[in-house]
Amino acid sequence: MIVVKSKVRELIKELGDYKVGGDLFDALDKLVEGIVKKAAERAKANGRKTVSARDL
Repeated sequence: MIVVKSKVRELIKELGDYKVGGDLFDALDKLVEGIVKKAAERAKANGRKTVSARDL
């Protein structure tokens, strides 16, 4: 798991009186993993070994 569940719950609580569905974390984790993989591929394609914000 990449996403920290307690931090996500904390953020959602700050946004309002919401409950967190159990499936949110798996979906969010897959989304983040995909974004990071694409960023790493872009850095590699540009001949860099450092993944940075511009790769997002």
